[in-house]
Amino acid sequence: MASRQKSFLTEILPPEERAIEAVVGRYQRVAGAVTRVARTLTGREELRVVLGASSRSSESEVVIDPGLFQAAYGRRAPVTPEETALASALHEVVHLVSSDFDEARAVPPEWLPESDDPAGDEKTSLLEALVRAGGPPAEALFFAIEDARQERSGLAAYPGARSVLADLYRTSMAHALGRSGPLARFAIACFLTVGNYADFAALERGLDARSGTAWRDALGILEEATDTDDPWEVAGLAMRLLAVARMHGLVSGAPEEEQPRPRDLREAEKDAITEGLDRVRLYSPIVQDAEHYRDTRSPDQHQMDPTGRPAELDRASGEGTDQLLRVSQAPVIYLPTGQSGKLAVGRVPEPFRRFAPKGRSALMDAAREWNVDQRNIAGELHPLFVANQRRGLRSGYDAGDLSPHAALLLGGGLYQRMFERRSISTRRSYAVSVLVDGSASMLQPRRLAAPRDRRPWGLAAAMLGAWTLAAMCNELQVDFEVAIFNRAFAAKVDDTEWTYSRRRTAAISQLRRTHGAAADRLTSTVNHYVLSSFAEPWRRSDDVLAGLFWTAARTGEAGLEARREPREAPPVSLFEKAANVDEFNITYAAERLANHGAQVRVLVVLADGMTRGSVEALARSVEEVDGRGTTVLGIGVGDDTVVSAYRHHQVISRPDELANSMVLGVSMALRRGLAMYGEDTWWIRAGRQADHRSPAMTPQERRSA
Repeated sequence: MASRQKSFLTEILPPEERAIEAVVGRYQRVAGAVTRVARTLTGREELRVVLGASSRSSESEVVIDPGLFQAAYGRRAPVTPEETALASALHEVVHLVSSDFDEARAVPPEWLPESDDPAGDEKTSLLEALVRAGGPPAEALFFAIEDARQERSGLAAYPGARSVLADLYRTSMAHALGRSGPLARFAIACFLTVGNYADFAALERGLDARSGTAWRDALGILEEATDTDDPWEVAGLAMRLLAVARMHGLVSGAPEEEQPRPRDLREAEKDAITEGLDRVRLYSPIVQDAEHYRDTRSPDQHQMDPTGRPAELDRASGEGTDQLLRVSQAPVIYLPTGQSGKLAVGRVPEPFRRFAPKGRSALMDAAREWNVDQRNIAGELHPLFVANQRRGLRSGYDAGDLSPHAALLLGGGLYQRMFERRSISTRRSYAVSVLVDGSASMLQPRRLAAPRDRRPWGLAAAMLGAWTLAAMCNELQVDFEVAIFNRAFAAKVDDTEWTYSRRRTAAISQLRRTHGAAADRLTSTVNHYVLSSFAEPWRRSDDVLAGLFWTAARTGEAGLEARREPREAPPVSLFEKAANVDEFNITYAAERLANHGAQVRVLVVLADGMTRGSVEALARSVEEVDGRGTTVLGIGVGDDTVVSAYRHHQVISRPDELANSMVLGVSMALRRGLAMYGEDTWWIRAGRQADHRSPAMTPQERRSA
């Protein structure tokens, strides 16, 4: 039987589900509710609640550090992940909107010792007055009861969230009391009493004689704390709690001249209180201590620009948070092996259109050099598709359904409508998807025909093949999609080389400060860039493809252009040297194909190396996609991994083979789709005979054909 002290979260959540991106993803699902609570508490409908590198609070915006949610997942309590996400977010936003200790007043005379003369009408801030009157221990006791008071008041209308906090605190209480000294136990008991998180008997059992006696003497003071909403009154109660603690010997009461280093002693007492409380309560920097409070509400972090909005002075931290949010919102891909992972999905950056004129010229030159036909590419498939699409009408008379009202229809000039009817539709839907490896290895120089002729033709030939397939599918009116995959820092659709490189540097720097070793995982993502989707005409994206071709074929010139004009050039540095995870991209592309609704589906994958995952996982993924009716063609660019991973495969070693192999393989798959779904006519039988000559057919398929 599992221990009652063991966290339910630890039992049900694997480590990857406790990672920061998974935690933020759960918060995103409740972000709207958290924002409404913040607006209700403040009465400001324009208040924004956002995630940031560190918690901050201003009149117009509340920023929550997502690391606080992750810390909550490490607590031991019988709560679910969804409950923890909502409760920890509400907990933080309540403190951020409720904590305002900047009002200046005169120090109440009763706070000061008899030997200290009152300052008259001189005004000071609350926290400065506390430190002057009671020292660091008074400040720590104030934050202890103010923390609990804010939670009890701010979450009074949300009993579900309060019950989650109560579970978190009660489960931690015994451990915290056991590891704390008498002063910290006293502070923990005060916190739990003001928040009404533990009953009298449970607290009494966990306290020693000194702290228990002091706590019982302070119950009347703690009851008063629940009935006030004035921080100055709460501070006065903290001074009275300090007097109780001093009376029972929990804090030092000797004058400064009798102690060798009284300041250090008082700081140690404050640290003891804070450390003990942090073993129980959820961490919130604004009610941690005076230093954290000032950092959270520092006015220089909330300067306003001329439009009245908070000035964005810390863009570096913003980029890290933006990247964290992007990863948290990325879809999770599940493989047939049981593995799962995030896939950052986006569009190929539009600035690649800048290279389109050069790319079109280079495409034509490459097509001539590599003997790739750019006209009438569909060949014999074109009349077959036309015939298949025209077989939707046939004679009503031949079908034996001549209408008895033929005479009337003939007289009314409606002969055509009477004599023909639409039969069961024989027009089938077809879709082709091309998935291209976009890692830096595809840009490496490769040997051409001559031994000394080495050029970076891998990605360039793939782009030419995609261009050629697009032309063929356009001739056949077949839906077509192209995507590029790699593993690197994810680019945005409007990124230039300037914005991409600076976003990447800023995000890595900030995430390393806040999340340490997790920064590499958060910034080097598995990416899926859609170049052209099924829902849009191909011609809208051919400029981008042409620009990509020129980047791939003229890597040196493209890099020089990016360095010369980085603010205008596309982000050519997105092609990083990093191992891809092919199986995630194949699974996602196949899902897009299936959701498109086509009956004949063809997925062409071009890659030049091993997957970062495993060949077994890749083969299982391809097998599952094949089993669901999608033909997957694996083309290896100078690498034979496709042989063991793909049922339909081909390895090519020259650029002129690549585009022709793509066209031949897709033509075979489309022709086989016609034979499978169309009527058995002479032109289908002729197509089957042509299949025997296709290098992409397996021996088993040839026998069955």
